[in-house]
Amino acid sequence: MTARTPSDRAVARHGWPQALATVLGGLIAMGVVATLGLWAAGAADLPDGSFPKVIAATVVTAVGGTVELSGDAGALAGAEGGLTVMPLSVTLTGALVIGWGFLRPLRHRAVAGAPELAGWAARFLALWLLALLGLAYAARHTFEISLGEGALSDLGDLLGIRPEVGFAADVPLTVLVGLVWLAGVLLLALMVARGAPLPGRLLRFHTTVRPAAHAMVQLLLACVVIGLVVALAVAATRGRPTETFAVILLGLPNVVWLALTLGLGATWNGRVDGPFGLPMPRVLDEVLRTPDVSTLNLGTLAEHDGRVWWLPVVDAVLLLATAFVMAAVAPPRIRAWQHAVHMAVALALTVLMICLVGRVSARLGLSVLGIGDLGEGLAGQVLLDPQVWGALGLALLWGLVTGFAGALPAGLLRRRHEKQRAAA
Repeated sequence: MTARTPSDRAVARHGWPQALATVLGGLIAMGVVATLGLWAAGAADLPDGSFPKVIAATVVTAVGGTVELSGDAGALAGAEGGLTVMPLSVTLTGALVIGWGFLRPLRHRAVAGAPELAGWAARFLALWLLALLGLAYAARHTFEISLGEGALSDLGDLLGIRPEVGFAADVPLTVLVGLVWLAGVLLLALMVARGAPLPGRLLRFHTTVRPAAHAMVQLLLACVVIGLVVALAVAATRGRPTETFAVILLGLPNVVWLALTLGLGATWNGRVDGPFGLPMPRVLDEVLRTPDVSTLNLGTLAEHDGRVWWLPVVDAVLLLATAFVMAAVAPPRIRAWQHAVHMAVALALTVLMICLVGRVSARLGLSVLGIGDLGEGLAGQVLLDPQVWGALGLALLWGLVTGFAGALPAGLLRRRHEKQRAAA
C-alpha cells in the first residue's frame, strides 16, 4: 500500500481546476472532431448559419442525447421526425480524453479511498451537468426549406406556405443520459487502467475484472486502428476522400464495431430511404436501401461484396490475440477454463454495448395539406437495429472457444519462463 503524501491530499481537496480542465478538454476535442467530420460531410453549407448548432447537436448525440425534428407552416403544413444515433468517433474521442484526465491525478497510487474517488466523480459530474445544459440549449435551430418542384411547390406558392424545419435537443433526456454516459466512462476508466487505485475492499477485482476489461478495450481500439488504416487506403486509392474522412471523423467505430459483430455471425435489421443517409461504406447503403426493412448479415453483404467473408477470419485472429493478452496478465492461479468463462462474459458485455450504442433511428417527414409526406424528396428514414439475443449467444460461444484457445499458449509461455527463472 502506498502512503498518501500531503500533495495527494491537497489535490484531492482542491481538484476543481483539474476537473474543469478535463471536462473542457473533452468538450473541445469532441467539438473539433465533430466540426471536421460535419465539414467533410458537407454540413458547412447548411442555410441560416445553422452549422454551429449542428455541431452542438452532434456532440449531444455523441453522449447519448436525442435530437427531435419538427416544423410547420401554420395550420397548412407540418414536419415531424427524430434522430437517435451516436457518432462514435466523437464519443470515443471524448471518452479517451475525459478518462485520461480523470485518472491522471490518481496515478502512482495503489489504493484510494471510496470517499476520495466519489469526490472526484462528483466534481466531474457537476461540471459535466453544466456543460450538458449549455450544449442542449445550444443544439436547436429552425430554418426554411424548399418544397422543390412540381405540384407540391405550386401548391405552396398558391397558398403562401413557407415550411420551416427545426431541430432541438431533448434537454431532460440529454442531461439524464449524458450524466449516465459520463459515470460509465469514469467507471470504465477505473476498471480498465491496471495502474489506477481502487478502494481496499475492491482490490480483488484487480486480478479478475481488470484483465478482461482491459483486453476488451484493446480489442475495440484495435478494430478502430484497423478500420482507420483501411479507410485511409480507400481514400488514397479510390477517390472521394472527403466522404471517407466524414466516415472516419463521425462514424468509424460505428462501422468497425458493427463489422466486428457481423464477423461473429450477428444479424442486424435496417433500412435507408429518402435523400439522406449516414456516413457509411457504400456496400452497407446498397444492402439497406430497399423498400422494406432489410436483413444485414454476412450472407446479404456477400451478395454485394464477397470480401466480407474475411470478417470471421479477422475476428478469430483478434479474439485469439485478445484472449492471449488477457491470460498473460492474469494471475497464474487462474486456469484455462476460467479464462474461457471470463472471455465469454467480457465479450458478451462488449457486444451488448455495441448493440446499444450502434442503434440508429432517424426520420424526417413533411406534409402540406396532408400530402407530400415521404414524397418529393422531402423526407426519409434511416434505421439500424440489432438482433440482440442472437448476437449475445454468438459472443458467448466465440468467447468460450477463443478464451480457452488463447489461454493455452499463455500458460505454456508462463511455465517456460518460470523454469528459466528457476534454472537461473
